[in-house]
Amino acid sequence: MSSSVTLGKHTGLVHLPRTFRLEGGGTIDSGHVAFEDLGARRGPAVLVLGGISAGRHVGSSPNDPTPGWWESYVGEGRAIDTRSLRVLGIDWLGGAGASSGPAGSGLGAAFPVVHSIDQARAIALLLDRLGIRKLRAIVGSSFGGMVALAFAQEFPERIARIVAIGAAHESRPLASAWRSVQRRILELGLETGTERRAVAIARSLATATYRSAQEFAARFSGPPDGERLPVEGYLESRGEAYAERFDAASYRLLSLAIDLHRVEPERIPAPATLVGFDTDQLVPADQVRELASRLAGPVDLHVLASIYGHDAFLKEVDAVGEIVRTALSRKEVAP
Repeated sequence: MSSSVTLGKHTGLVHLPRTFRLEGGGTIDSGHVAFEDLGARRGPAVLVLGGISAGRHVGSSPNDPTPGWWESYVGEGRAIDTRSLRVLGIDWLGGAGASSGPAGSGLGAAFPVVHSIDQARAIALLLDRLGIRKLRAIVGSSFGGMVALAFAQEFPERIARIVAIGAAHESRPLASAWRSVQRRILELGLETGTERRAVAIARSLATATYRSAQEFAARFSGPPDGERLPVEGYLESRGEAYAERFDAASYRLLSLAIDLHRVEPERIPAPATLVGFDTDQLVPADQVRELASRLAGPVDLHVLASIYGHDAFLKEVDAVGEIVRTALSRKEVAP
């Protein structure tokens, strides 16, 4: 049985079963998932999930006025309107937040491999503890969209609609190739005691894959300053900022979870809203179209033009926000 502990108003931990068995064969013993619960407590529940660096604090509220990671989309009068919706966020299992992970468990790099389906099963336990029978929707971006698909496959009766942004049913080999190099950098840092530097370098490489060639050409095409290229300072600053809050073991684990992600679209009957971007190098638009063609339920497909590549789910607030707002207003999504 799982149980819950309140950390503060509308935040808490849900304890997993004493032995939580994982898809890859490992277990998490005496684990927990951290969550935040904001908005209309009696309203339909919407779970908001982001990339591997996102966490439970999706938007500001009177209880926590600091901006959330998806602040532009979540709040009063925004696409995910907290005046009428109950909005949930979580920290990923295996991540650097307050859920069980490499640092908090003391296991470090020995923490077991966690799949997207494991995240989905932990979410189902969270919903049980909160007394939520069915979600109005999961709005998931990047890895969060993958977990949304996994949840809809494993628990079709518990979700009325999927909104998956920049996500697909599996990782393409080129995207996995980039991430595999990042993981080798992280492993080298763990082996040599240079973990923080490894995280910064791996994140710098990742940042180069999140944006588009067009944006980089527009922003960084000036002449070098001696031997230093204009793009280097940007990549270094992004990497150093990430290293302040992420450890190498958590970064490696969640990166691997993306590449291990596999669902069968034909087993997902829930209505879906899919959003892809024409410059996304990690989840190309043609892969989102493939997912749309294979899903068992009805699909609203949107492929948006954007200079921002994979990061467009963070940057294209007006276009993506309107799609999300429309998806959540659909009559069939009501539990």
